[in-house]
Amino acid sequence: MAIPLGAPILTTAAMREAEAACAIQGTSLAELMESAGAAVADTAWRMAAGSPILILCGPGNNGGDGYVAARLLAGRGATVRVAALADPTTKLATAARARWTGPVEVLDGKTRPTPLIVDALFGVGLSRPLADDLAATLRGFAASRILAVDVPSGADGDGAAGWVPPLPADVTLALGALKPAHVLLPTAAACGHILLAPIGIWASRAMHTMPASESAQPDPDAHKFSRGMVLVFAGPMPGAAELTAAAALRAGAGYVVLDGSERAPFAAIVVEGEEKFGERLDDPRVGAVVIGPGFPAGDDLLFDVEAALDSGKPLVLDAAAIAAALPRLSETPCKAILTPHEGEFARTFPQLYGSKIDRAKAAAVRTQAVVVYKGADTIIAAPDGRIVAAWPGSPWLATAGTGDVLAGACGAMLARGGDPFDAAVAAVGWHIARGQAIGPGLVADDLVRA
Repeated sequence: MAIPLGAPILTTAAMREAEAACAIQGTSLAELMESAGAAVADTAWRMAAGSPILILCGPGNNGGDGYVAARLLAGRGATVRVAALADPTTKLATAARARWTGPVEVLDGKTRPTPLIVDALFGVGLSRPLADDLAATLRGFAASRILAVDVPSGADGDGAAGWVPPLPADVTLALGALKPAHVLLPTAAACGHILLAPIGIWASRAMHTMPASESAQPDPDAHKFSRGMVLVFAGPMPGAAELTAAAALRAGAGYVVLDGSERAPFAAIVVEGEEKFGERLDDPRVGAVVIGPGFPAGDDLLFDVEAALDSGKPLVLDAAAIAAALPRLSETPCKAILTPHEGEFARTFPQLYGSKIDRAKAAAVRTQAVVVYKGADTIIAAPDGRIVAAWPGSPWLATAGTGDVLAGACGAMLARGGDPFDAAVAAVGWHIARGQAIGPGLVADDLVRA
């Protein structure tokens, strides 16, 4: 499973706007369909490797892409069959169908599969799940290799509905830009290996996939404080904060102080009692404060969160600290990164709806903080509308304590100064890369070991 790094993501509405802009600038929708069909044909040609190809065409423009691909593949000498669900219902698809000179079969339970099947039935505009009889027909093709055009048929392109496509793809060819369905569960898991075909539209990169992970080397004149000083506050369960402090050090912080714990995970970490917390908040060298790991909700947490907010220091707020800070976050002039998992997000932001991207964006605007909405399909959202989707992550990170490690990495990146959104993206990239490198058997402690 793979996805293009740094690739733009467009919602269904944004994609239509981009296509309309192309038409205004002189590139017709018919030309875009020809480009899309050519990209499908190229990909199918490579995947088929000389074997027969069956192209499933729907009634809309996704089916039109399929007819174009069929014509071009036949022109190359490929053995191609076309099976249609219904006659075309758009002008573009009707024109594409007219240029395909071969036969068109009726798609039903008697349709014979081929080694490669191109799914060009329904694209991103689908407004309801597939009918049961069609879903059953598609499941009958599961033994073939599947190339999905734009999204697997049956997916909600914007990722707001939890429809699971009945025919998962081995390869999904995204046209022009990725769509939310490519990076949000459950659909993302059905897309297989995702390729991006640039068909001639301009796509904004305000929302995009994770960029290539880079290790920021310290400046030649760096010292421990210029690399970032992180203050981690431990709650009643200090083991979580110890993981956080260790992660901050491993992720590049030059100096880490762990307050409220009696032990340090590394000798290089300074351990202090709770009474020092206020003093440290006044230390101008502290570049970021992390609070929340291992700290349940209650008056003690509320008191410490209030103190951290009053300090004006850049903050990483995890677990119960997010809800504790919520009433003041949007009015507090400090940089902040919030790191909720699904349960924490639902409890803190119960009235937000839409896709995971929609909800993360709304939470970022409400709090005026960067939100790292954790999960297998992590979304990073900034108040100004920037979005990074971190699918796929590492499934080995689905174990206790890895969220505490991510909070520490966020603290390290934030303590360096600069944009908290960039810090959060760097921290998530570091976290995923460590998880992928360690792999099977990973426990959270492994992430902070050499």
